[in-house]
Amino acid sequence: MNPYDTRISIKSWAEEDRPREKLSGQGRRALTDAELIAILIGSGNRDESAVELSKRILHHYDNDLNQLGKASIEELSKFKGIGEAKAISIIAALELGRRRDDTEVKTPEIVDTSRTAYAAIKRYLVDLNHEEFWILLIGQNCKLIGRELMSKGGLTATVADPKVIFGEALRHSAANIMLAHNHPSGSLKPSRDDIDLTKKIVTAGRLLDIKVLDHLIIGDNGYFSFADEGII
Repeated sequence: MNPYDTRISIKSWAEEDRPREKLSGQGRRALTDAELIAILIGSGNRDESAVELSKRILHHYDNDLNQLGKASIEELSKFKGIGEAKAISIIAALELGRRRDDTEVKTPEIVDTSRTAYAAIKRYLVDLNHEEFWILLIGQNCKLIGRELMSKGGLTATVADPKVIFGEALRHSAANIMLAHNHPSGSLKPSRDDIDLTKKIVTAGRLLDIKVLDHLIIGDNGYFSFADEGII
């Protein structure tokens, strides 16, 4: 065996290069993303250290934590050395980070613009690898009453039933609603189906005297507002 090709374990590294010791001695901000993930998974496999394995995982997702945050347990478990428990640890840590970001922006009590609607629904629709359709239930004074998941779909589409939507609105005595769904692709452009469904729901709302104030398409880096664009 060529001694220059021999891989060494994290325990054999200089202490200042081990992720846990590095965090303890230099602080959390001194660590790379791969080193932080290595702490989560604890160990690598027969051929890679935990850091090398973490680097390979990140490389697979273009070193984009947002992409990694969408990975499923099954997907992460395909990496050699990542079993279900380690996959769950990675997913849980990234979800905690996302929720921490969300808590920095307080959920608005009054939802009367696309911006306040986005703040109220964002945390439920980012980092998903499938489509979901939600509604915001809003009172006469534009006070947020609640949020309800209407349907889940696949990678490209979900189906929302106006009867179910307005059934929820009536059950909560909502005077207004806002619609929201995500595009896992990241595109914020509404599809023809998105536009047709929105018009159908708006028309149904007029019959019930429940106003549809907006429809948001949520992506990883922002949103599209039907109201802001004059489609509603």
